[in-house]
Amino acid sequence: MLVLVDTSVWIDYFRSGNQSAELDVLIDLNVIVTNDLILAELIPFLKLKGQVKVIKLLNEIKQMPLKIDWGDIIESQWLCLKSGSNGIGIPDLIIAQNAKENGCDVFSLDKHFLMLSQILGVKLYQTQNL
Repeated sequence: MLVLVDTSVWIDYFRSGNQSAELDVLIDLNVIVTNDLILAELIPFLKLKGQVKVIKLLNEIKQMPLKIDWGDIIESQWLCLKSGSNGIGIPDLIIAQNAKENGCDVFSLDKHFLMLSQILGVKLYQTQNL
C-alpha cells in the first residue's frame, strides 16, 4: 500500500498537530509518496521560513509523476457539481486523479476528499488513531 499524503496532513504535521504520530508511522513504514503539486504547495512556505532540511527531506520522498488528464478533470468536476459539491478545487481533483492512477490511498484532513471518495471512488487512508 502506498499513501499519497496531502498538503493538509503535512501542514498539521509541521505544526505537531493531531495526525503527527500517524504520519510518523507511515514514514517509518516507508509507504508515503508525494507529487509535484503537493510539493509546490508546501515548499514556497518552507523556503520562506528557511526550512532547508525539511525541503531536502520532502524532495527525497518517492514522487509519482503527474499525468494530468484534463478531460477526466473536467468530467470529475462536472460529477462533483452534479452531486451538489461545488467547492472542490482543481488541485484536489488533480491529487485525486494522481492517487487513482497510481493505486494509492489519499491521507488528507481536507473534507473535500471525503466527498471525492464518495463521488469518484478515491480511496482514503483510514487513520489508525494511534
